[in-house]
Amino acid sequence: MPYTQKFQVGVIASTHGIRGEVNVFPTTDDPKRFKLLKEVTMESEREGAVLLHVQSVRFFKKFVIVKFKEFDDINQVERFRGNILTVPREQAVKLEEGEYYIQDLIGIDIVDEDDNKLGKLVDVIQTGANDVYEMERADGGPNVLIPAIKQCILDVNLDTNIMKIHVMDGLM
Repeated sequence: MPYTQKFQVGVIASTHGIRGEVNVFPTTDDPKRFKLLKEVTMESEREGAVLLHVQSVRFFKKFVIVKFKEFDDINQVERFRGNILTVPREQAVKLEEGEYYIQDLIGIDIVDEDDNKLGKLVDVIQTGANDVYEMERADGGPNVLIPAIKQCILDVNLDTNIMKIHVMDGLM
C-alpha cells in the first residue's frame, strides 16, 4: 500500500498584525509540534507547493501564530488565507506501537475473523475516549461505526491493506 507521504498540520486562517505573520488553525493532534518545525510546505492552488521556513511560532487562543522567513509584510501573506500547510512523512510525529496515521487507514479493507470482506474504512472519528472507525459496507448497507478498541480491532496490516476485526454482537 502506498503510504501517505505528506501530512497536513494546519490551515492558514488569516493574517496576524502587519509584519507578515499568519494565524494558523492547527489540524494536528499536538499544536505544540509547530515549535519543532523548521519548514513546512504551503499547498496553494495559485502557486502550487511552496517550501516555507519557520522563523517564529507562538500561540494565541486556538491559533498558532507563525512567521515565515520569506515574508515581512501583511501584503505578502494576505493571499494565503485558506492554504494548507503540510510536512513530509519523515517529520510527522512518531507513533507508539499499535498507533497509525489516520491518512494511512482511510481506504483500508476491513475483514472479519474468517477473512470475509466486510467493507472499507472511510473515516476516523476522534471521540476523546477512543477513536471510532466508520466502515462503508461491501454489501451496500448503511455505514457501520466500529470502536477502535483491542476487543474489536484484531490486526492492522498496512502492507496488505487489511484490518481484521472481531464483529461484536450488535455491530452489524
